[in-house]
Amino acid sequence: MPTSSLKNGTVVITGATSGFGEATARLIAKSWPDAKLWITGRRKERLDSLVKELGSSRVSSFCFDVSDRKAVENFAKSAGQENITVLVNNAGLAAGLDHFQDASVDDWDQMIDTNLKGLLYMTRALLPGMIARKTGHIVNMGSIAGHVTYPKGHVYVATKSAVRALTESLRIDILGSNVRVTSIDPGMAETEFSVVRFHGDQHKADAVYKGMRPLVADDIAEAILWSLDRPPHVNIQEIILMPTDQATPRDVSRK
Repeated sequence: MPTSSLKNGTVVITGATSGFGEATARLIAKSWPDAKLWITGRRKERLDSLVKELGSSRVSSFCFDVSDRKAVENFAKSAGQENITVLVNNAGLAAGLDHFQDASVDDWDQMIDTNLKGLLYMTRALLPGMIARKTGHIVNMGSIAGHVTYPKGHVYVATKSAVRALTESLRIDILGSNVRVTSIDPGMAETEFSVVRFHGDQHKADAVYKGMRPLVADDIAEAILWSLDRPPHVNIQEIILMPTDQATPRDVSRK
């Protein structure tokens, strides 16, 4: 039986303006008709468009940057006594793909602030309410990069390795609270990820997936929903999902 208490609450998805977050918002809106859906992101026009597309009074949008601690705190205050049962910490990015000695420190700051601090701020803000209500599920978006290091990945790899460690530590700290914690760790997935990594260079982004079939955002959304839909006594701790054409970050079959 699915976890009905989660389905009757409010689902918060960060980074819902594209990719995994957007696909997850669509799937949950379709699959959980009794749940409220709160989507967050930095691009208001995209949030507004998604709310309009989903066409439901159950869907609300909040435009802010998860790396802005004050903005997260204000969001948490606006939540008040809202019955938030699910937090999908999806907001994140890779910026740059250069040798360590040539990399941009600004790119490093952006990845650390979003991938780590944003996840920490959102979790710290919403977790106490879940614990108090004795129900909840936190889904952290990890990566195969949190398991296997690859050339020029350095800081991105470090942030996703930290997400993996934080997820494991969090699960220990809240043991007995009835709040579950899951990490979803994809391999190559064709979204805006590579376009962002290469600072808008579409040609370089397209080359990443040339000759192979990558995952798509819906694949990850389905894994998230499946994890949420397990019975209350079952916690899916971690899912690593890769394209059939990929074995490791470096080993890819291209035709």
